Amino acid sequence: MKITINDKRKIFAIQEAFSEMFPYLKLEFYVKPSKSGGASPKKFMRSSSKTIGECRTVNSNGTLTILPKMRITDLEQGFSDTFGLAVQVFRKSGSNWIETSSTVNWTLEEENRAGEEMSRPTAESIK
Repeated sequence: MKITINDKRKIFAIQEAFSEMFPYLKLEFYVKPSKSGGASPKKFMRSSSKTIGECRTVNSNGTLTILPKMRITDLEQGFSDTFGLAVQVFRKSGSNWIETSSTVNWTLEEENRAGEEMSRPTAESIK
Protein backbone atom coordinates (compact mmCIF):
# COMPACT_ATOMS: atom_id res chain seq x y z
CA MET A 1 0.00 0.00 0.00
CA LYS A 2 1.23 3.46 -0.84
CA ILE A 3 0.08 6.50 1.12
CA THR A 4 0.52 9.94 -0.40
CA ILE A 5 1.75 12.58 2.01
CA ASN A 6 1.28 16.27 1.21
CA ASP A 7 0.32 19.43 3.10
CA LYS A 8 -3.36 19.36 2.09
CA ARG A 9 -4.04 15.73 3.02
CA LYS A 10 -6.12 15.26 6.17
CA ILE A 11 -5.01 12.93 8.95
CA PHE A 12 -8.30 11.00 8.82
CA ALA A 13 -7.71 10.10 5.15
CA ILE A 14 -4.39 8.49 6.04
CA GLN A 15 -5.95 6.74 9.03
CA GLU A 16 -8.77 5.33 6.87
CA ALA A 17 -6.39 4.04 4.19
CA PHE A 18 -4.23 2.38 6.85
CA SER A 19 -7.25 0.78 8.57
CA GLU A 20 -8.54 -0.63 5.29
CA MET A 21 -5.37 -2.69 4.99
CA PHE A 22 -5.05 -3.44 8.71
CA PRO A 23 -8.57 -3.45 10.23
CA TYR A 24 -7.34 -4.34 13.73
CA LEU A 25 -4.76 -1.54 13.82
CA LYS A 26 -5.02 2.23 13.81
CA LEU A 27 -2.61 5.12 13.42
CA GLU A 28 -2.66 8.08 15.77
CA PHE A 29 -0.76 11.30 15.07
CA TYR A 30 0.93 13.27 17.85
CA VAL A 31 2.39 16.71 18.44
CA LYS A 32 5.74 15.14 19.30
CA PRO A 33 7.19 11.62 19.22
CA SER A 34 6.99 9.35 22.24
CA LYS A 35 10.09 8.56 24.23
CA SER A 36 11.82 5.40 23.03
CA GLY A 37 9.69 2.42 24.00
CA GLY A 38 7.21 4.63 25.80
CA ALA A 39 3.64 5.65 25.29
CA SER A 40 2.55 9.06 24.04
CA PRO A 41 0.25 11.03 26.34
CA LYS A 42 -3.25 11.43 24.94
CA LYS A 43 -3.05 15.21 25.44
CA PHE A 44 -0.48 15.33 22.61
CA MET A 45 -2.74 13.51 20.13
CA ARG A 46 -3.55 15.43 16.94
CA SER A 47 -7.14 15.89 15.78
CA SER A 48 -7.94 13.74 12.74
CA SER A 49 -9.42 16.82 11.02
CA LYS A 50 -5.99 18.51 10.85
CA THR A 51 -4.03 18.57 7.62
CA ILE A 52 -0.54 17.12 7.32
CA GLY A 53 0.77 20.65 6.70
CA GLU A 54 -0.51 21.70 10.13
CA CYS A 55 1.28 18.83 11.87
CA ARG A 56 4.64 18.13 10.39
CA THR A 57 8.12 19.41 11.09
CA VAL A 58 9.73 18.30 7.79
CA ASN A 59 8.26 19.84 4.65
CA SER A 60 8.65 16.89 2.30
CA ASN A 61 5.92 15.56 0.02
CA GLY A 62 5.95 12.03 -1.29
CA THR A 63 4.69 8.51 -0.91
CA LEU A 64 5.17 6.14 1.99
CA THR A 65 5.04 2.45 1.10
CA ILE A 66 3.52 0.30 3.84
CA LEU A 67 3.92 -3.47 3.65
CA PRO A 68 2.51 -6.21 5.92
CA LYS A 69 6.05 -7.43 6.73
CA MET A 70 7.13 -3.93 7.89
CA ARG A 71 7.92 -3.67 11.59
CA ILE A 72 5.92 -1.20 13.71
CA THR A 73 9.11 0.65 14.66
CA ASP A 74 10.10 1.04 10.98
CA LEU A 75 6.70 2.45 10.05
CA GLU A 76 6.72 4.97 12.90
CA GLN A 77 10.33 5.93 12.15
CA GLY A 78 9.55 6.32 8.44
CA PHE A 79 6.77 8.82 9.16
CA SER A 80 9.11 10.74 11.45
CA ASP A 81 12.30 10.73 9.36
CA THR A 82 10.74 11.36 5.96
CA PHE A 83 7.79 13.61 6.78
CA GLY A 84 8.37 14.95 10.30
CA LEU A 85 5.22 13.25 11.60
CA ALA A 86 4.95 11.62 15.02
CA VAL A 87 2.71 8.56 14.77
CA GLN A 88 1.96 5.58 16.93
CA VAL A 89 0.25 2.30 16.01
CA PHE A 90 -2.54 0.95 18.22
CA ARG A 91 -3.96 -2.60 18.22
CA LYS A 92 -7.57 -3.53 18.84
CA SER A 93 -8.19 -5.68 21.89
CA GLY A 94 -11.87 -6.45 22.25
CA SER A 95 -13.54 -3.03 22.26
CA ASN A 96 -10.38 -1.19 23.37
CA TRP A 97 -7.34 0.15 21.54
CA ILE A 98 -3.97 -0.52 23.14
CA GLU A 99 -0.62 1.04 22.34
CA THR A 100 1.93 -1.20 20.66
CA SER A 101 4.90 0.36 22.46
CA SER A 102 5.95 -3.03 23.90
CA THR A 103 5.66 -4.87 20.55
CA VAL A 104 7.28 -2.39 18.17
CA ASN A 105 9.47 -5.12 16.67
CA TRP A 106 6.42 -7.07 15.49
CA THR A 107 5.37 -6.71 11.88
CA LEU A 108 2.12 -4.98 10.96
CA GLU A 109 0.83 -8.36 9.84
CA GLU A 110 1.62 -9.99 13.22
CA GLU A 111 0.14 -7.07 15.13
CA ASN A 112 -3.04 -7.08 13.03
CA ARG A 113 -3.45 -10.85 13.50
CA ALA A 114 -3.04 -10.45 17.28
CA GLY A 115 -5.69 -7.74 17.24
CA GLU A 116 -8.06 -10.00 15.34
CA GLU A 117 -7.52 -12.84 17.83
CA MET A 118 -7.99 -10.52 20.82
CA SER A 119 -11.20 -9.15 19.35
CA ARG A 120 -12.92 -12.48 18.73
CA PRO A 121 -15.81 -13.21 21.05
CA THR A 122 -14.94 -15.80 23.70
CA ALA A 123 -17.29 -18.52 24.88
CA GLU A 124 -17.90 -16.55 28.09
CA SER A 125 -18.74 -13.31 26.27
CA ILE A 126 -21.37 -15.13 24.19
CA LYS A 127 -23.27 -16.38 27.31
